[in-house]
Amino acid sequence: MIEYGHLIHRFGHLDGRALLEPMLREVFPGRLGVVSSFGAESAVLLHMVSDVDRSVPVIFLETGKLFAETLVYRDRLISHLGLDDVRSVAPDAQALERRDPDGSLHASDPDACCHVRKVAPLERALAGLQAWVTGRKRFHGGTRARLATLEPAEWRLKINPLARWSREDVERYMDAHHLPRHPLEAQGFTSIGCAPCTQPPGPGGGLRDGRWAGTDKTECGIHWTVNGRPIRQASRS
Repeated sequence: MIEYGHLIHRFGHLDGRALLEPMLREVFPGRLGVVSSFGAESAVLLHMVSDVDRSVPVIFLETGKLFAETLVYRDRLISHLGLDDVRSVAPDAQALERRDPDGSLHASDPDACCHVRKVAPLERALAGLQAWVTGRKRFHGGTRARLATLEPAEWRLKINPLARWSREDVERYMDAHHLPRHPLEAQGFTSIGCAPCTQPPGPGGGLRDGRWAGTDKTECGIHWTVNGRPIRQASRS
């Protein structure tokens, strides 16, 4: 198991590229992956990764329920940034046949749908890695409001280089580096996940209010609390 304390003491005050670079090159070379949804703000983190090391594996959860625009955007960013190792990870076919044979599980049990389409595939994809990088930020609110830049998650370390960034920081970075925007942003989407469970937020709503709208669900389940338990436990059968 990784000893987190000294890493947090040494690097916890850093963010952005200043945190990402030593994590990729010094602390976890060859033992780290970047997880990206290729969503509305993903270009910022992926641009930093491409600047530091384009060969770092980028894990993309291809749930089978994504917007076509997200898949187009993924391919555009891969080409634009020259990313060398983007791994599109799909759900296990047998698990889908058993749990979601008609593709409607999201309507009756969104936690279970997220588990079979995202949580379980990600765990397989992270096998053998000691750390992973996310693009989560505190200004997204909810459970992310007090997000640390270095976050223990069971036997791996989760690295959140943009945790302390503001929405204005993200916009400035996108503009400064001329990064392409997700096509659904123009339609009012501010947080983009699977098509059946994502809509633009209503007037005055938060950035993630369009995710699982009308339910108390706010996270897909791939992000864990510091005590090693999932924020929401997907039902299993």
